[in-house]
Amino acid sequence: MTKTWQAVLSTRCVVTAQAVVLTALLVFASLAVPVAAGASSRIKDLVNVEGVRENQLIGYGLVVGLNGTGDTLNNIPFTKQSLTAMLERLGVNVRGQTLRTGNVAAVMVTANLPPFATQGTRIDITVSALGDSKSLSGGTLLVTPLLGADGNVYAVGQGAVAVGGFSAQGKSASITQGVPTVGRIVNGALVEREIDFQLNKLHQVRLALRNPDFTTAKRMAAAINDFIGVPTAEPLDPATINLKVPKAYHGNVVSLLTNIEQLRVEPDEAAKIVIDERSGIIVMGKNVRVSTVAVAQGNLTVSITESPQVSQPAPFSQGKTTTVNRTKIGVQEGGRGLAVVKNGGVSLQQLVDGLNALGIGPRDLISILQAIKAAGAIQADIVVM
Repeated sequence: MTKTWQAVLSTRCVVTAQAVVLTALLVFASLAVPVAAGASSRIKDLVNVEGVRENQLIGYGLVVGLNGTGDTLNNIPFTKQSLTAMLERLGVNVRGQTLRTGNVAAVMVTANLPPFATQGTRIDITVSALGDSKSLSGGTLLVTPLLGADGNVYAVGQGAVAVGGFSAQGKSASITQGVPTVGRIVNGALVEREIDFQLNKLHQVRLALRNPDFTTAKRMAAAINDFIGVPTAEPLDPATINLKVPKAYHGNVVSLLTNIEQLRVEPDEAAKIVIDERSGIIVMGKNVRVSTVAVAQGNLTVSITESPQVSQPAPFSQGKTTTVNRTKIGVQEGGRGLAVVKNGGVSLQQLVDGLNALGIGPRDLISILQAIKAAGAIQADIVVM
């Protein structure tokens, strides 16, 4: 009896020891395997707040001080008229006189007025030549009012123009690098008028999704409601979320937006393929799926060779030497094989890998993707830029 119990206890100890070792291995394996994290983003990076946006400004002015690279006054009448009007405002009467200066250029001045910009704030401006000026390098922009869409003056620009490109020309050669007729003036405009928008007095705020999507809008509204504790956010459509300001945040909408924009939401994305035929760029989403399809691709090459030959008349004849055209046309058709997707619902990456194995280039791949879409085998939208 004693030996039997010892054998049983020994067997149980061995089994228990194996179970402990197996459990430890499983725990270690679970710690070693990384957990896939969702690609969540801040609401701040997904939406725009209604009213918090830039406003575009535009103005017309003159750049002076150019080293002979300005507008030709005889060819550009608006430059001559602007120069004459400016000099008359300064007390110089040149009306009816012949002006031959090449150091002045008419320009268009553009800028973006930041949201909540106050009087005295400086903003950057861009200066672009309007006439036949060769370069704005070394020029100075004179006082130029910048107008908004409503026709009011919101800023005034002036300063030295910084040009990235240059142009040089000789009697028989010229060189141009970059665009010398466009320049920039950092902090070149002074804000003179503020846009009246009182954010803290709003009782509701609309959030505009930068990438409209039903699922993303619903997730975002749910995250905001969970944070506030009461149903304040409601998706109106795939691109808009209406946010009612809670009583605790009345008069302090900035604090509400500060807390909300830090919340994280996992945005959903539609299956989409973006194609730029001019550059051959293809961008594919991860949700694109391909049904059962077979793809065959062949090339048709047509070559035309011109070989002019000289035909001379026989000796002592009255004929003339002429040139006879000889044209040779060749047609060659070559195929690159057949790619078959047997299992439906595979990813687009697997299809692309199979097509790349056949040596198909980006431009042929664009045509193949469009043909597969026409066949109804791609569950995605194709956007051609």
